[in-house]
Amino acid sequence: MTRRVAVIGGGSSGLACIKCCLDEGLEPVCFESSDDIGGLWRFKENPEPDRASIYHSVIINTSKEMMCFSDFPIPAHFPNFMHNSLIMDYFRLYSDHFQLTKHIRFNTKVLQVKQKSDFSHSGEWVVETENKDGKKEKHIFEAVMICIGHHCNPNMPLHDFPGIDTFTGKYFHSRDYKTPEEWRNKKVVVIGIGNSGGDIAVELSRVTKQLYLSTRRGAWVLNRVGDNGVPLDLTFNRILDILRKILPFDFFCSMAESRLNQRFNHGLYNLKPKHRLFSQHPTVNDELPNRILSGTVQVKPNIRRFQGSSVEFDDGSVVEDVDLVVFATGYQFSFPFLASQVVSVSNNKASLYKYVFPPELERPTLAIIGLVQPLGAIMPISEMQARWATRVFKGCIKLPPSAAMLKDIQCKQEAMAQRYVTSQRHTIQVDYISYMDEIAELVGVQPNIPRMLLTDPRLGMNVLFGPCTPYQYRLRGPGKWAGAREAILTQWERMAQPMQTRQCDEPKPRRSYKWPLLLSAAAVILSYTYILPAVKWDPFLHTYIIGVLRR
Repeated sequence: MTRRVAVIGGGSSGLACIKCCLDEGLEPVCFESSDDIGGLWRFKENPEPDRASIYHSVIINTSKEMMCFSDFPIPAHFPNFMHNSLIMDYFRLYSDHFQLTKHIRFNTKVLQVKQKSDFSHSGEWVVETENKDGKKEKHIFEAVMICIGHHCNPNMPLHDFPGIDTFTGKYFHSRDYKTPEEWRNKKVVVIGIGNSGGDIAVELSRVTKQLYLSTRRGAWVLNRVGDNGVPLDLTFNRILDILRKILPFDFFCSMAESRLNQRFNHGLYNLKPKHRLFSQHPTVNDELPNRILSGTVQVKPNIRRFQGSSVEFDDGSVVEDVDLVVFATGYQFSFPFLASQVVSVSNNKASLYKYVFPPELERPTLAIIGLVQPLGAIMPISEMQARWATRVFKGCIKLPPSAAMLKDIQCKQEAMAQRYVTSQRHTIQVDYISYMDEIAELVGVQPNIPRMLLTDPRLGMNVLFGPCTPYQYRLRGPGKWAGAREAILTQWERMAQPMQTRQCDEPKPRRSYKWPLLLSAAAVILSYTYILPAVKWDPFLHTYIIGVLRR
C-alpha cells in the first residue's frame, strides 16, 4: 500500500517535499492555505494573517546557481539575483515540469495535526483541515512534513521601547512595508540592520527627507557582487570551507573582515560591530554604503525612548518630527496546529534532530522542513532535508536512538551559543556546505571527491574548487540525476549568459598551460592527502591510487 504523506505549505519547501515524495513512490497531499504556490516569495499588496509577506522590490540574496533545486537548473537567461516575480516564475516552471500542482489542495487551512490513538504501532497522524467554505475534514496520513517556514509571526518587541505608546507618528513591522511612495519627504526611522532593515532603509532613503537606521550592535555588510563581478556566493567553495574548519576562528574572521573593510571601512561608516563576522548572520546589501556616503541614511544607535513625535537615541541625540518607524526586528516561529509535547518551541528554539526530526517520537513519521537559517540558500537545503525525510519514512534510513539524537541536538546548541551573538535570530543557524554534506552523507549522496579526482579529474576539480552548487548532490546515490555532471560543467556559462546583451570585441586570451599544470599537481597532492585515510578499508583502491601517483 502506498504511504500517504501530508505536506503542510506550498512554498519552496513544500514543492520540494511533494517532488521528493513522488521520487520515493509516496503519495503526497499538500495543504496550502492560500490560492497559489510560492509561500514567502509571492508578493501580495495586503499582508495576510499568519502568512509570510514581502515588499514589492525584494531581490533574493543568493545567486541562481546556488539557490536552484538540484535536478532543475534555473533557465540560463534568468538574472543571477532574481526579483521575487522571477522566483515565482521558476517555481511555476518546476511545478509544471514535475506535475506537482495536482497534488496541492489550495485554500485549505490545517487546523490540527495529532497522533492517532495507535501511533506507537502505526505511526499515523490525524490531520484536520478547513477549506474556504468552512468545511472541516479529518484525514489519516502515514507521515507529515511541515513546511511553513519561519517568517510568519512578526517579532514586535514594543516593551523594549519606552514611550512607544505616546508616539504620534505611524509604526509597523517590516512585513507590512510594501512600497516607498507614501513616505516621500518624510522622516523615517528603521530599527534593525538585518537584510530586510537594510533593504527598506536604502529604498526609503531615495524618497524620504531623512532616513535614520537604528542598530544596537552594528553589522558586517556583504556585497552581492564579488571579485571580477562574479556573484559573491559562487566564490565560496569546499576549499574555503576546509580552511574555515582548520584555521582558528578569530584568524579566519580577521581575514574576511579585512576584505570587507577594503570595500568600505565599517568603523568609518559607524557600522562596525563588536562581534566577529561569522558570529552573526551577515547583512547583504550593495547600496547601503552609497546611501550613507550621500547622507540620505544616517546610522544611529539603539533607541532610548519615544516622546510624542520625537525619538531619542542611546547617544543622547534626538530626532524631532518623525513620521514613521519600521520595526525590522525579525520573526518568531511556531506550530499552532501541533501539540506542544510533539514539538515545543520556546524563545525561537525547537529541539529537532538535524533541525528536522523530533527526537522522542515513538515513530519517525513527522519532519519539519526548512526550519533553518543558512549562510547560503534555503531551497537546496529544504530539498536535501526532504530527500532524507522521505527515505526515513520508507524505512530505507533508520534514525539513531533517542539518546543519541538528543546528544547531537545539545552539541549543536552549545556550538551555536559559543559562536553566535545571543539572539532569537541565532537559534537555527547552519553553514551551507557543512550542513548539506552532513545530511547528504545520511542519504548516501555526498559527492565522492577523491574518486572523482582520479576517475574524472575535470569534474573533481570543479566540485572541489568551484562553487558548491546543488547539482553536486545528484552525482551519485538515491535520486542520481544524469544531467548533474553537465550542469556542474556549464554553471559558469549560465552565470554569464544573462549579462551577454552587448557584444564586446575583446581579444581572446592566449591559452596558458600554467593553471592546468598547477591544478593537476594540486589534484595529485589532494588525492594523496585527502583520500588515503578514507580508503584504508579498500585495498584495491589504495593500490590503484599508489600506482597512479608513482606514474
